[in-house]
This record gives sequence, C-alpha cells and structure tokens, in this order.
Amino acid sequence: MARRTPRASARPEPGTPALLWAPWRSAYIGKAPTGCIFCFGRLGTEARRRRLMLNAGRLAVVMLNRYPYNNGHLMVAPRRHVASPELLTREERIELTEIVARAVQRLRAAYRPAGLNVGANLGHAAGAGFADHMHWHLVPRWEGDNNFMPVIGATRVLPQSLAETYARLEPLFKTIDTDLS
Repeated sequence: MARRTPRASARPEPGTPALLWAPWRSAYIGKAPTGCIFCFGRLGTEARRRRLMLNAGRLAVVMLNRYPYNNGHLMVAPRRHVASPELLTREERIELTEIVARAVQRLRAAYRPAGLNVGANLGHAAGAGFADHMHWHLVPRWEGDNNFMPVIGATRVLPQSLAETYARLEPLFKTIDTDLS
C-alpha cells in the first residue's frame, strides 16, 4: 500500500509536490528496455504475459502500456520497425486502422468508458517514448477520472493492477486479427 512521506510541517511549501512511496515500482528503476519493445519474434504464453502482449498478428501488435494513464491503456504498433505512418505500406495502414477500430470496440465492451483518447506521438519532441517505432495509444476515459488527485496531489490513481487488466482483456484480443477478414 502506498504511504506518504513524513513531513516536518503539516503544510508543504506551495508548488512542492507531495511524495508518494511506491516501493513496488523499484523493479522498473534502472531497467530501461534494451532494443525496441515492439520488435520481437514468436512469444510463448508466459513471455506474452510478461510483455503485456494482448495480440501479435502478422502486421500489427496490441499491448498494454506498462505505465498507463488509465486502466485499459493500450498501444497498437506495426510489426515492422518504422517511425512514421507515411513509411507504412498500404496493407499495413489498412490493417492497423482495422486493429485500432477493433481495439476500441473491445475496450468499450470490457470497460464501458465514457470516451477514449486515440492518438500517436511522432518523434521525441512530440512526446514519443519510442520514437523510432510508431504506435498508437488508446486510453479509456471516464467522467471524473481527472479529479483532484492528479491536479492537486500530482498522483494518478488506477483501481486495477496491470495483471488484472491483462487477465480481463487478453481473452477479448485473442481473435482480433482473425476478425479482420
């Protein structure tokens, strides 16, 4: 369970963010991914779960974001390592568009969000964490999900763990690429 750091004063100085202890996140510190998170060969069941991979089709992959903005935050990427949509083939563009649409459909069925953010950050200057391999983010949104915690407390609250999110979504994404025909 998260706990706040003890303070000498009950009131922090204005503009000073509160610290939230999250010792379970220490597993991620200093473990920058080697290579591209979207580029990989054939994966077994356990490797897919570790990578949070919901589907790996011939031309596209769907995976959970390890650092989500909300529960159900997905990333959809082409299998081929390209930085921008104009570098995709027509076949890749068509399949990726279909995969994004079907992912939206599955997120709506699983979570019943009030809305979704769907978009891509192309290049480091635009905020892309993996600028060399383009990908779309799909983020379910609910009324009030941006309440006082991120605004005042600089803390985001997610009610579901990544393991729970994976278990909920993985069955829905098994057939996403076969539904394309």
